[in-house]
Amino acid sequence: MKRMMRAATAAAVMAAGAGSIGCAQTGHGGNDGAAGGGGVYRSFVDPCWPERYNMTARSEVLAPFAQQVNNGTVLHQTLWNWYFEKGSEKLTPAGMAKLDSIAQTRPSPDPRLYLQAARDLDATNENLDKVAGERETLTQKRAAAVMRYLAAQPAIGNPAPYEIFVHDAPTLGIPASFTAKSVTEQQGGYKGNLQGGGGGAGGAASTSTSSAPGN
Repeated sequence: MKRMMRAATAAAVMAAGAGSIGCAQTGHGGNDGAAGGGGVYRSFVDPCWPERYNMTARSEVLAPFAQQVNNGTVLHQTLWNWYFEKGSEKLTPAGMAKLDSIAQTRPSPDPRLYLQAARDLDATNENLDKVAGERETLTQKRAAAVMRYLAAQPAIGNPAPYEIFVHDAPTLGIPASFTAKSVTEQQGGYKGNLQGGGGGAGGAASTSTSSAPGN
């Protein structure tokens, strides 16, 4: 018991004298107490408290946000089925504009591109035996078409080494009617009440003036 009390007392003394040690390595040779007692101090307390635990907590908090950022990047870099003519590998004007925007990203484009698996080839009871192969073939043709289009971009500096990864992500979005309604009705949504407020103030002032002679 006395030995434990002496050890605790030594740790308290070292904590008072080495509060600024932090995570620094102290002590040399076989005698830990020969160079400031760093070895003795570290045997009783964690000299990296609270930095070590703060960093762990910070990482745990930021990890979900990092996942969200990665998911957003993947969706932004995805070429969806509607960027191609239905059932074809031919890029639509929207698809070309998308690839142009990716190639013009500053300071340099992200070379990892994602291609949605071809799902615009409809599956019916008559083609169930072959539609999977047709979709795979169309996906490969679309990937080749994307690479050909990117190869035609202006070669300024070092061209990006583009890679295409196919994934079958669900299509995200909201009904277009909501967006159309907000755009068409935004001008009628601006309203002002200055005229009504001014009329009320004027009426109050007139009433006050007319009652003055009666008093």
